[in-house]
Amino acid sequence: MTPAIAVDNVVVRYGDVLALDGATLTVEPGRICGLIGMNGAGKSTLLKAIMGLAKPDCGEVRINGMDPLRARKTQVLGYVPQSEEVDWQFPVTVRDVVMMGRYGHMGFTRRPHADDNAAVNSALARTHLTDFADRQIGQLSGGQKKRAFIARGIAQGASIMLLDEPFAGVDKHSEATITALLQELASEGTTIFVVTHDLVALPQLAPETVLLNRRVLMHGPTDVVLEPDNLVQGFGMGVAS
Repeated sequence: MTPAIAVDNVVVRYGDVLALDGATLTVEPGRICGLIGMNGAGKSTLLKAIMGLAKPDCGEVRINGMDPLRARKTQVLGYVPQSEEVDWQFPVTVRDVVMMGRYGHMGFTRRPHADDNAAVNSALARTHLTDFADRQIGQLSGGQKKRAFIARGIAQGASIMLLDEPFAGVDKHSEATITALLQELASEGTTIFVVTHDLVALPQLAPETVLLNRRVLMHGPTDVVLEPDNLVQGFGMGVAS
């Protein structure tokens, strides 16, 4: 079976800064995989390399066997950004944000057709946002904002979803709702790759985890990766019990 995500000996430099140093990993289709590491470990750079936004100095990234740029053009990749990356004051509604997932299906005019509207309505219903569809995106709670971007990926038809800190700024109820939604998507074959600093929530979501510090230090069952000795290697400290 072709891996959903295959990263082979990838090196990325920003000038004199070595962001990734021979990172290698694979994630199989329909799996939920966490990505952890200290600040500056290269997590954001790895996501950018997977999306084709950071060109490796050497090594290769394949998405469902494709080059990342081709994967993006074929709507394979969905992305849920960190809250800090979004202008929450921008005058768009929740429906508008979810409809952005359909842009690649619309052609040059970006004029939605019946199938686009149906996909958006279905995604809104699935993420329990139908009643909020006409609200300006910034008026939502933290958890609702995350679900809106997950809905965008669902409407897009993405088979791989990349999430950057989906639990940041959300309460426990929203965390549980997001976890259940992502697990449901994975059970249907969607691959979920999640960057998080929340080492408490991670075991409830992801059966496997990558520990990164410019290169992959460990990739295995989450409970093993989170053992104190391994966290000392990755973070330089343990996690309070």
